[in-house]
Amino acid sequence: MIHVIRSRATEQQITEMLESLETYIKLAVDIRRRILAGGGVMHADCEAVLLEDGSQQEDVWGADWDPASQQVTFGALINIRPRQDNPSMDILADTAREAVAQVVRGLLGQP
Repeated sequence: MIHVIRSRATEQQITEMLESLETYIKLAVDIRRRILAGGGVMHADCEAVLLEDGSQQEDVWGADWDPASQQVTFGALINIRPRQDNPSMDILADTAREAVAQVVRGLLGQP
């Protein structure tokens, strides 16, 4: 189940987002609006939800969240965007990586 998370996620929301993949959550993170969508089978599923919610594609980056280890990883097909100088699945710009990590930890991390 995909949820749009605008404030700290509840335990139930995290459990529901884990239903698709069981051990980690695929995410799309809007670094301008500081929200995320999580829980799809593909990052693009989450990205589509944020775009429908009003996000702009250049602000949305893909990442994964492992609730057990509290780790964020930054690889996703939706991150390949040569127009934004990111020809890789990984988020190459340190500022974008840090912004994604801050949003994810703030909304999904343990308080």
